[in-house]
Amino acid sequence: MTHAVDIAILGAGAVGQLICRQLTVAGMDVGFIGRNALESGQQVLSFTPLASADDHQQIQAIPYSVPILTADALDNIRLVIVCVKAYQVLDALSPLLKQLPSQCHILLLHNGMGPHLALAPLINAQANGRGLSLGTTSQGVLRQAPWQIKQTGQGLTQLGHFAGAELTKHYRNALLAAIPSSEWVDAIVPCLWQKLAVNAAINPLTALYQCPNGKLAEPDFSEVIKSILDELVMVAAHDGVSLDKSFLHDRVYQVIRLTAGNFSSMHQDIAHKRRTEIDQINGYICERAQAHGLSAPVNAELWARVKHLAV
Repeated sequence: MTHAVDIAILGAGAVGQLICRQLTVAGMDVGFIGRNALESGQQVLSFTPLASADDHQQIQAIPYSVPILTADALDNIRLVIVCVKAYQVLDALSPLLKQLPSQCHILLLHNGMGPHLALAPLINAQANGRGLSLGTTSQGVLRQAPWQIKQTGQGLTQLGHFAGAELTKHYRNALLAAIPSSEWVDAIVPCLWQKLAVNAAINPLTALYQCPNGKLAEPDFSEVIKSILDELVMVAAHDGVSLDKSFLHDRVYQVIRLTAGNFSSMHQDIAHKRRTEIDQINGYICERAQAHGLSAPVNAELWARVKHLAV
């Protein structure tokens, strides 16, 4: 007997497909929301797991099938996990809010910040039962083809409540059981600022200098990285979020070391002439600075340079 799908993922990028795989393996009934009426039925995905150090043989890709849901087939959905790019969140989600049941919970899981501030009033204005949670993940995953992903690294996933009704214990426990190294945190916004610090330091510099992450460990970059983080900590403080500057500095350099051979998502976006998430990363820092009558000149310069590069 097949069960009705009650968890839907919006955004079939690398992270969306990885989360789908993890939920499916844990026995959840999960599907993707199709981009249009033509996308429906079943889709076969291919997942290549992370190789362990003692794996000498070739790791085999695992095929599995998930349903693609049309917008008029969302009556049973109780949780939507949003994995689109940050700049796509509002356009992708807003039309669905009317079609999703009032007790359906929204979880945003994307790089950068910003959409949560625009979405919270919409969630709060809607019928009882609707709620908004936020998350961040540092799991490594690479999309090799439209429906083919390969896991490239383990990492921490943090989830927490932001607005409206809280996510039920059932779904909270299901997510934590399915996603390795995941935790529910009482204050999710500081976690997002910490992730933003890593992205704000690494993404624009690797995009502008067309280099792998490891190059940023060179002394030439130390001053600009320090300035990015100084401005971010100041702006976050005015937003009511207290961050430890030396902790952030150490974390950024730890990520640079651990991912030395990797190319950041913004580097890849520029290389493939795609839109970047600079507006929701360094741009977000500048916009929050402006909201408090402050300036963040180093982040503003990086924002402008990447925008110019992406044209």
